[in-house]
Amino acid sequence: MQGAHLLLEEPIRMASILEPSKTNFFPAMTKIVGTLGPNSRSVEVIEGCLRAGMSVARFDFSDGDNDYHQETLENLKIAVKKVKKLCAVMLDTAGAELQVVNKSQQAIVLEMDAFVTLTPDQSKEASSEVLPINYGGLAKVVTKGDTIFVGQYLFTGSETTSVWLEVADFKGQDVICIVKNSSTLAGSLFTMHVSRVHIDHPTLSDADKHVIATWGVRNSIDFISLSYTRHAEDIRQTRAYLAELGNLQETQIFAKIENVEGLEHFDEILQEADGIILSRGNLGIDLPPEKVFLFQKAAVHKCNMVGKPAVITRVVDSMTDNLRPTRAEATDVANAVLDGTDAILLGAETFRGLYPIETISTVGRICAEAEKVYNQAVYFKKTLKCQSEPMSHLECIATSAVSAAIKVKASVIAVFTTSGRTAKLIAKYRPTMPVISVVIPRLTTNQLRWSFTGAFQNPNQFTLGNSLVTFPEDSNSCSLVSSDRSILQARQSLIVRGIFPMLADPRHPAESTSATNESVLKIALEHGKAAGLIKPHDRIVVCQKIGDSAVVKIIELED
Repeated sequence: MQGAHLLLEEPIRMASILEPSKTNFFPAMTKIVGTLGPNSRSVEVIEGCLRAGMSVARFDFSDGDNDYHQETLENLKIAVKKVKKLCAVMLDTAGAELQVVNKSQQAIVLEMDAFVTLTPDQSKEASSEVLPINYGGLAKVVTKGDTIFVGQYLFTGSETTSVWLEVADFKGQDVICIVKNSSTLAGSLFTMHVSRVHIDHPTLSDADKHVIATWGVRNSIDFISLSYTRHAEDIRQTRAYLAELGNLQETQIFAKIENVEGLEHFDEILQEADGIILSRGNLGIDLPPEKVFLFQKAAVHKCNMVGKPAVITRVVDSMTDNLRPTRAEATDVANAVLDGTDAILLGAETFRGLYPIETISTVGRICAEAEKVYNQAVYFKKTLKCQSEPMSHLECIATSAVSAAIKVKASVIAVFTTSGRTAKLIAKYRPTMPVISVVIPRLTTNQLRWSFTGAFQNPNQFTLGNSLVTFPEDSNSCSLVSSDRSILQARQSLIVRGIFPMLADPRHPAESTSATNESVLKIALEHGKAAGLIKPHDRIVVCQKIGDSAVVKIIELED
């Protein structure tokens, strides 16, 4: 928790609070991950989600098979092509998740102080007396008095749609529980969480491996959200498995921290993972409510200091059924931004919520307002102090670029990169302006002939982040599932706060010269001006590599 104090710029003028929110070219620097499901899988709704600010689409394999998710992904491809805005793809594994199966899908009414039996015999029908579960070892790992939580898919936290159970007795493999609150469970599948108990299920199950080897490989996924990550070895084993599959070596693994076991091994998990997802739904069951915010602040701080993305979940649960968030939820989103989170992950809110587009839009507006009062100067100094010495060459370049951009009040920072590493290091220091990551592709085939365009009338224009490139008429993938390394890295930056990628013309070599960089930069700036992001006489900080040297320069636009 050291150094994880509130990064709020003082003072805030009351007049600015009363001013209406302004529409920006970038909805927010903080990214939004949306879970696509029953209420958000049509082309029309996905288009709305993309326009509202979703930059990563999450596919949760706790529910639905390959065909179901493939159909959703095909709709995403169509929406991406229509909206001309790139979206990354995240596969969320089921992991060591315990489930209650309700084959009849009839609502189950549970009354307080009644008894209900949890049984591994899935041939039985779910009822108010019996709940079939997918784990045969429950009776061996729980004791009398233990707490078990059962809720709708993607816990709502509502006491009327979720139930707390207390272990009372055992009968063979069956666990007899007392119902602690009256509730009605609706749906075909419920998640079960046993507080502070180790479940002897592999983090990456055989079912997860099958999904990754089939659906994941077919679609060249950008991210894997590894549910119920408990040890660093979980990450290492998953990475080794991806290496075996051939085309997923570059897929990033985000460790999803959902229980005390993962919390206890957080530091070693962070060292191995590409990013962290703080699953506050399950953590809120394993931890007392008053401890959840402490973990959030400490975990986000650790992620920030090593420059790895931190993603927060469960922020506007009430918007699953309501058009507006509660006041506490709106404050929670803003505080997550002030803590330094890179992205907000929406689960039930977009998966089965009634207002997926409005939810994304609302969260984006809250993030944008919080970013306006984010105390970047304090954060910058704090982050510098936490870096080891001597500082690496790239880290020096990144800090110099951010410092220069702030001092000259630059509109944007433009970074030329082939790996995305420099752009991420710059974003690590949370500059107040967008980081335009100009990715120089290393194409080994000519299947994707990307080229920049500064105009908007071309029907083949396609947006990466918020920047335009073109693609051939016969391209069906829209780069959404392209496995080319540079394009993949461009998509993977869509979860990092403040980075907005552009793809350079692949005819420009990866080992770019000053001349090619200048021509690419000119086109990029012209697009920025056309979009209203850059105005005449604005200053731009450019970070580029020329030969063996890295250069940070400041340019001022003419009329």
